[in-house]
Amino acid sequence: MTAPDAAVLALHYQNDVLHPDGKIRVGLDADGTARKRLLERASALLTGARAAGLPIVHVRIAFRPDYADLLANCDIFRNVAAIGAVAEGQWGSAFYEGLQPLSGSRREFVVKHTRISAFYGTPLEETLRVLGARRLVVAGVATHSVVEGTVRHAADIGFDVMVAQDACASADPAVHEASLASMRLIARTGPVAQALRWAAAPD
Repeated sequence: MTAPDAAVLALHYQNDVLHPDGKIRVGLDADGTARKRLLERASALLTGARAAGLPIVHVRIAFRPDYADLLANCDIFRNVAAIGAVAEGQWGSAFYEGLQPLSGSRREFVVKHTRISAFYGTPLEETLRVLGARRLVVAGVATHSVVEGTVRHAADIGFDVMVAQDACASADPAVHEASLASMRLIARTGPVAQALRWAAAPD
């Protein structure tokens, strides 16, 4: 059986982003249908990837508790420090229960980053090259920041990309949709089921 040439990037499925008590949460109400739908689709993406034998790279953002490694050159990073979010070693920077890497799996990897693109200053590209990945299914939160930044970077360095759009979210649904529309110039977009089919057998 030929090894898959696709991998899944799961971005920022962390407590501060997804949990009702998280400090970021991108507008996902604790009991809202949007949050429930996102969690269901993110879980379906990881479950489907594992069933298909696809490698998964879980990308988390985290900074030192004193934020000395945070480059506060723009509002998004200044706000992280101001609200005390995703500090390394704290509950908020940990993976959300049920969306965390599978313990002991040789097909799952964790990459930590501190910028917008998951590639910048990290071993992500090297990890994907070692895995033999040429195609990426990307999903996470938020659509218009880490997802779009990572997708654009991936396209620039030669990867074929598909965004699993229902496993992504932004605080404003209109911003989510605008980001998806923008990314369609450089990537495919579609629901989780379609993205997994594409990863298993490119169309």
